[in-house]
Formats: sequence, structure tokens, C-alpha cells
Amino acid sequence: MSIRERIEEVKERIEKACLRSGRKPEEVRLMGVSKFHGPAAVEEAIRGGLSLFGENRVQEAREKFPSLRAAYKDLELHMIGALQRNKAKNAVAVFDGVQSLDRDELISALGTLSAPREKPLGVLLELHTGEESKSGYAGPDLLFRAAELVLSFPGLRLFGLMTMAPYTRDQGPIRSSFRALVKARDLLQNRFPGADLSCLSMGMSNDFEIAVEEGSTLLRIGTLIFGERQ
Repeated sequence: MSIRERIEEVKERIEKACLRSGRKPEEVRLMGVSKFHGPAAVEEAIRGGLSLFGENRVQEAREKFPSLRAAYKDLELHMIGALQRNKAKNAVAVFDGVQSLDRDELISALGTLSAPREKPLGVLLELHTGEESKSGYAGPDLLFRAAELVLSFPGLRLFGLMTMAPYTRDQGPIRSSFRALVKARDLLQNRFPGADLSCLSMGMSNDFEIAVEEGSTLLRIGTLIFGERQ
């Protein structure tokens, strides 16, 4: 099956999940997670209708995307993996958004480095809702402080929250994880009514239909689009 065909299949499953939950498919953005896949695969995905991509490593994105950006002007690239503070400068130069914002010192580093950007760097605050090994802020109080910090930097643009659910076949913990993110968004919106918290980045290849049913607005899909890692 080609990448284009895989994209169409994922979109059909998204539409069915939206139908089950009374949502509109246009409410959900599809991100292609292109880590470990080369420019040719990304270009095929672009021709298949994708414009939003996620990478886990700064260096890989630096090597892969400049030529693609030159050819496709509306391409949007997000950092979705753990970001080390010493890679923050390169991340600001490479990405349009950072979804894995999980600690205050990283916010401060990105906020300072993003000041010269023509457009603010989009950021999502990551909430820890899954296994102990996962990163992210531990609860609403820490999110409140983090949001205040983000909003203090004009070079950053807060646009929502993200999380990673436990990797399991049991729907219970997965739904609990996603519902925790929705609840945190609602609490944060009450505290910061003027903030843009419209994005809920939750759901990957193994659980994206559940994520749609629970309110996700951005799905991070890798294997189902690009196949197994190369």
C-alpha cells in the first residue's frame, strides 16, 4: 500500500470516529510523524494531502526539511519529541511549533531565543497522564504556572495542550488519559480566558480513533502512514 493510500485509509477512519462522536472531520488535523523516514517519503505524503509533519529529533529535521520547505511553502513542522535545552536554539530555527514543552526552564530558553523570529513559535504544554516514563507537567497547578510563563514571552504563542496515553489495548486507561487532558484544558481556559487553547494534541497510530471520540483536534500518526521505521 502506498503512503497516499495509507493517508486515505487513516482519514476514512477519522471520519468514522467523528461520525460516532458527533464531530466534524474538519475539526481534526492529521500530522504525519516522519521520524526515520527520508525526504522522498515526506514528499509522497505531501502529494497525498498532508502539510503538517512532526519530528522527534532536531538534527534529523535540520537535515531533512530545508529542501522540502523550499519546494512546499505551506509545509508546517512541529517538534514532538523530548527537547534538550542545549538544542533549543536549533529548534527555534527549524520548527514552527514545539509540542513537547514539559518544564519551565525550557519555556524560558525558547522564549528568550524566539524573540527575533518573524512569527512567534507555537507551543503546546505537555501534560503527564500516562506511564511513569512519560514526560510532561504533573498537574493543573504546574500547568497554570507554565502557561503564565509562556504568555510572558512575546516570541511564544500558546495554542493548546498535548499528552501521550499509556500504550495498552485496554481502552480504560487510554480514555482516562485523554479525558484528563480535556479537563486540564478546561481548567486552564477558565484561568486564562483570553488564551488560545484550541489544540488538543492527543492520539497516535494505536489509539487515534479513541482520541477523536474524546475530543482530540490533532493526531500524531507515524506507522499507519509511513510504515515501519527505516
